Amino acid sequence: IGGELVRQLASLAPKRLALLDHSEYALYTIDLEMSEAGPALERAAYLADIRDRDRLDEIFADERPELVFHAAALKHVPMVEANPEEGILTNVVGTRHVADLALQHGVAAMVLISTDKAVNPSSVMGASKRLAEAWCQTLDTEECRRIATSGQGTRFVTVRFGNVLGSTGSVVPRFEQQLAKGGPITVTHPDVERYFMTCREAVQLVLQASAYGVQHPERRGRIYVLDMGEPVKIVDLARRMILLAGLRPDRDIRIEFTGLRPGEKLSERLFNDAEPPERTEAAGIFVARNQARPRAVVTDFVASLERAARAENDQEVRQLIGTVLGT
Repeated sequence: IGGELVRQLASLAPKRLALLDHSEYALYTIDLEMSEAGPALERAAYLADIRDRDRLDEIFADERPELVFHAAALKHVPMVEANPEEGILTNVVGTRHVADLALQHGVAAMVLISTDKAVNPSSVMGASKRLAEAWCQTLDTEECRRIATSGQGTRFVTVRFGNVLGSTGSVVPRFEQQLAKGGPITVTHPDVERYFMTCREAVQLVLQASAYGVQHPERRGRIYVLDMGEPVKIVDLARRMILLAGLRPDRDIRIEFTGLRPGEKLSERLFNDAEPPERTEAAGIFVARNQARPRAVVTDFVASLERAARAENDQEVRQLIGTVLGT
């Protein structure tokens, strides 16, 4: 997602593009691609971790960005379930750092990339992304009031969508590897289904939703949700890939069901019951009702969660997360 955001933003001829990643290889790869595709584009590449607030503060001060796109997150449900402190420090505390510094340094708009797993979360990863949404919703609600009176302030736009084909952790590369080995293809459950979209299409809609959100401050604190179409059964996707390889499912290539992993659900939703979807004037983009909570409540909860995570108190982290699960 981050790489495709860079490609599409570069095509819009920004004055300057600052790239930030904690993965040296990922940062090197996209920076090299930009040097070859658009050598005239002024840019900088920062190796940094969003958990390090002081480092982020220095970068914000040096770059003075007008727009910030925040896609950094730990995204694998079972991995975060097994390492909850890490998920909290990156997905919640890291997002708070980015959002707070965007506000402090006068950024015009920050865009948070969220996930359908934040809806009625059943996992630490989903709950952590819901808390990231809540932090940005709260800031946006407060800032929109300030913008209305002073004409200045930072917009916080949250865009939520499902799985992206070909992104990090996508099932497609895994299925391709299993096909190349002659199978079996492993699927967690015969009824598991997910929303899917191509990476290019998802980022195009993210940019459209971001622009729409900035242009409509009256919809403060809302979450913009991409129209993902109908969910697809993972087993059907596996069968299609086998057929596209010229092979026969369950004869040439066996499909094996391994069982749902910790934190996984059979199906995901893009809205919860308190967020009836509203279609916007922009094609392919819905908006969810504002569920922003008082800033003091969110601040106190995130502070408690951060203390427990930094103390590596797994039990307390899970207890606090338990109050978010199912909301």
